Amino acid sequence: MKKEIIIIFCCVVFPLIGLSQQTGPGNPGGEPTGSDPPIGGGAPIGSGIIILLSMSVTYLGKKVYDMRKESMKDDM
Repeated sequence: MKKEIIIIFCCVVFPLIGLSQQTGPGNPGGEPTGSDPPIGGGAPIGSGIIILLSMSVTYLGKKVYDMRKESMKDDM
């Protein structure tokens, strides 16, 4: 029960901390078009998504393995 409360707390608090970060000032006109660069500088996120998905699939596989192992132990 304690572990679930900690996980829920982290899922609620960490996004709020991320939203509270102040963004930098706008571009003072250094670009000829006058538009601000995108926030994050146009960093690619494709590899981060792949890493996140692979970690979640690994975690799911471990959970399924543990559940099967526990089920087989109960049958004996």
